[in-house]
Amino acid sequence: MHSLSDVIQRMLKIRCLLRVILLPFLFCIVPVYAYAGTAAIHLIKQMLNIEGAEYPAYIPEGYRLDVMSIEIDAPRMMTFTPDDDLLIGSKSGNIYKLEPPYNKAQTLLELDNYPHSVIVKDGLLYIAQTDGLYVTRYKADQKRILPENVKRLLPLPGGGGHNSRTVRLGPDGKIYLALGIRGNCSDEYLGASYEFNLRRGGIFVLNNLAKPSWQTYGSGLRNPVGFAWHPVTGVMYASNNGPDHHGFERPPEYFSRVDPGSFHGMPWFQYDGLNIVSDDCIDSDPPLPADKVSIPVAVFPARNAPMGVEFVDNARFGQSLLNDAVVALRGSWATKPGGGFFGAKKTRRKPKLVVVRFNKGKALRVDDLVTGFQLEDGSRWARPVGVIMGPDGALYFTSDSGVNGLFRLRKLEK
Repeated sequence: MHSLSDVIQRMLKIRCLLRVILLPFLFCIVPVYAYAGTAAIHLIKQMLNIEGAEYPAYIPEGYRLDVMSIEIDAPRMMTFTPDDDLLIGSKSGNIYKLEPPYNKAQTLLELDNYPHSVIVKDGLLYIAQTDGLYVTRYKADQKRILPENVKRLLPLPGGGGHNSRTVRLGPDGKIYLALGIRGNCSDEYLGASYEFNLRRGGIFVLNNLAKPSWQTYGSGLRNPVGFAWHPVTGVMYASNNGPDHHGFERPPEYFSRVDPGSFHGMPWFQYDGLNIVSDDCIDSDPPLPADKVSIPVAVFPARNAPMGVEFVDNARFGQSLLNDAVVALRGSWATKPGGGFFGAKKTRRKPKLVVVRFNKGKALRVDDLVTGFQLEDGSRWARPVGVIMGPDGALYFTSDSGVNGLFRLRKLEK
């Protein structure tokens, strides 16, 4: 027989044990419920057979990765037309067209000056090339466009070093275009005080097509290859490639909110992961002080080469990913020893697709979405560049290295 004292002591121990076990759980209910859409992504391995060779990929459980077309040379950024055809710019000079189900590519147009990206608006095809924004008429059933029918609408600062130009159609119907500065510390800026050929490093907007001219939307971005708008808030976010002169670990690559008139600091200032710091690689005075620099809302490890950005705006791709931003990371050259193209391949940043998780319009963290493009010996079978949501609720992305082609990530039906 246990005494009353023993029973009371046992009951007190049980109560304490229950408090230890249950209270943390109870306190976690609210945040788990509030952030239910940002649960961790569980990746599983899928093997892809491409022309008889087997390649590994790690994708979210419940999804499938498909190889859509490998008939594309150095594909870059993409756009869907109002008739749901897919157009792809390229570094090879070709603009490709793929009709649903997007598994056969045809060459719509051949150009010389790097048609990195295209959009279609009001029956016109706009083409972003290194030295300008070009335009030509476009029809839904068009199979071929002759180069002589393409005219330059507006010039852009050309030249080497970050020579891609990304054009996108905004939710407001305006045309936006991104371009980078030439190097790590080039004295270039999207401001009226700089001569035209030095107006680089940010995002332009065309406010009036009747009298077209470039207006600065966001400045101080070293190389903002990808940008897109949050489906709910309408706010623009851009990826940005950081400089290479501070080693292999800093500064981080940016994922930044870009508001009208925002200044992101480069090349005069860098974000070191905690603070905005001055960069001593440039002698000119910054156009704006450090306290005007916009801090990125998320970062990626240095040397990841972020490319295309696209928000998930279709619940068919997965309710848990709705309103999150997919970013293509193309990966880096070697980080050691010596770095560069001839360094140790195993040290290269791995190409992958990541997703910036959002909740109530705020960026929370970065998760892997598709990995496996880099093998254990450091060799790569693909490097993602462009990303876009399709009208079918799937995510499409391009690779311009290793396997050159178009891929599709789709959620499997239950």
